[in-house]
Amino acid sequence: MAEISNSKLFHIDTGILKKDACIVLVKTEWNAPVVDELEKGCREKLEAHKVKKIITITVPGAFEIPFAIKKYWKSAGKKNKPDAFIALGCVVRGGTPHFDYVCKAVTDGVLQLNLILPVPTIFAVLTVDNEEQAKERIGGKHGHKGEEAALTALKMISPKPLKGLKKKKSNK
Repeated sequence: MAEISNSKLFHIDTGILKKDACIVLVKTEWNAPVVDELEKGCREKLEAHKVKKIITITVPGAFEIPFAIKKYWKSAGKKNKPDAFIALGCVVRGGTPHFDYVCKAVTDGVLQLNLILPVPTIFAVLTVDNEEQAKERIGGKHGHKGEEAALTALKMISPKPLKGLKKKKSNK
């Protein structure tokens, strides 16, 4: 099982060197108490690392997150393009297959955004069986997924190259 204790996510060596960073949070109205806590943790981490501009957009549900991100990107002027998006939501399993369809759709949508947009979209949509599992992921035994999403965004927008990626030397 993924545990924050076996991750180096909280070891920040990238810092945020981009002085005018902008990160857009796209959050859902469904399961608001959980999603609001995800946003709170996310904002606290971003503010602690001096992110200059944090914008929150609210959408009805997780299914709408990818569309909202794509629309925001297309409508933002050249000088107002964000450096990253963070998708915040919580989908709780119910008694129908709806859970599976929504989880797959939002996951696939965020994946597609990461492939087509020139900035990262961080996935912080909880897909849980019950409210207890959600609470465990907003400051409980499984850490705080909002904080983790913020740190992931910071690492992905850092001007430092991602570890393991090196420029190839020319043989000329």
